[in-house]
Amino acid sequence: MKLFRRRSKPAPIEPLSASDHNRAPVPLVSVEDPNRPSTIGLDYMTYDELEEFGRELDEVRQRVLDDLGQEDADYIRRVIKVQRAFEVLGRVVLFGFPFLLPVSTAAWVSALVAGVVLLGLAKIIENMEIGHNVMHGQYDWMNDPLVDGKRYEWDNVAPAQEWKHGHNYIHHTYTNIHGMDRDIGYNMFRIDDDQPWYPSHRFNLPLAFILMLVFEWGVMYHGVELDEYLAGRISKEDFQGRKKRAYAKIRRQLLKDYVLYPALSLPLAPFTAWWVPLAVLGANVVANIIRNIWTFLVIFCGHFPADVETFQEEDAKNETRGQWYLRQILGSANISGSPLFHVMTGNLSHQIEHHLFPDIPARRYREVSKDVKRLVEKYGLRYNTGRLSKQLASVARKLHQLSHKPDDPYQIGNSPESKALRRAKRAAEAAAREAAEKQHATL
Repeated sequence: MKLFRRRSKPAPIEPLSASDHNRAPVPLVSVEDPNRPSTIGLDYMTYDELEEFGRELDEVRQRVLDDLGQEDADYIRRVIKVQRAFEVLGRVVLFGFPFLLPVSTAAWVSALVAGVVLLGLAKIIENMEIGHNVMHGQYDWMNDPLVDGKRYEWDNVAPAQEWKHGHNYIHHTYTNIHGMDRDIGYNMFRIDDDQPWYPSHRFNLPLAFILMLVFEWGVMYHGVELDEYLAGRISKEDFQGRKKRAYAKIRRQLLKDYVLYPALSLPLAPFTAWWVPLAVLGANVVANIIRNIWTFLVIFCGHFPADVETFQEEDAKNETRGQWYLRQILGSANISGSPLFHVMTGNLSHQIEHHLFPDIPARRYREVSKDVKRLVEKYGLRYNTGRLSKQLASVARKLHQLSHKPDDPYQIGNSPESKALRRAKRAAEAAAREAAEKQHATL
């Protein structure tokens, strides 16, 4: 089994091994008008200041890359060992807890709860601190197959290939740009004033609660991009490939959690109780729900609290590196907490730093945050941070407020005014593309 596979001792990490490491997104460029400057950030600083701002953050990034080495490699390998130990111990406890039934009811209930909690913690750590960060390529510079972002497949029904495209590329490149970042509301919620309101948005809060319980399934469905296929924005071949990979991953996860492990407990039934396989099955369900709830809370509190800004595509085109950095700061929020709390979030509690440097090992975000805060203060920006309870309350208020039908007909998705506005926008975009194509043909 993978959990018990032995590996030879990895080679030591040479100094400066990560200096040339780069899996960072690139700023948005306009094909139609490459000479038109972006207007992102002009409310906060001048173009010269934005250029200097970008240069200073590039220096922070390079300093961290030059310093990455053995300590970072040892850390992620240690986290993997702890995660595997939690999983093994959790499953051993779940297989053995029925033997405590003759001792006392309290003893076997405590063991059952302990097994579920250990398994839930293992799934959280694997998804957050290991899977998410490894698949960002944060440890590719180690040249270790164990943490190779191109090959890693996480313990989740969402296939890694689709997640990396939708998250690493789309979300982190076009962060909070309407019409480009599909994570704004996940095509389910109205989370911003610039999103058109539809009757389904009345159920913002109850739908959010349901998604919280089944979050991994929401991530999987999001990656299939059925809405993009129906709108004609992706080909049938692309959609069929996504669907095929999703079905394969679902089968794998269901077989592992809900067939294999309950089946392994069957031989214990004659010595304990007939319901042991059902208890193991239920424990896996609960552990996955625990992971889903925690992941949902961390993601939503890092992206959707009050004062997180969104942007228009036309404003972001041809942005400089400094403008891209600024957009990440304005479009993200942090969650304060203890070092252990940050580990349990995969250090995504440092969401601002993660959006600035998504391919740098997340354990470095706490260190980087000092430089980010210094630059935020220098340029008079806002650093959105707060306890989990504060950020969660902010998200809940926002979902509730934006669930109400707006008075402005242009904000109502199915109103004649809103439809006319969208038609005019599409016509303008088509005319701009046609003009750009004609200009290119005459060159």
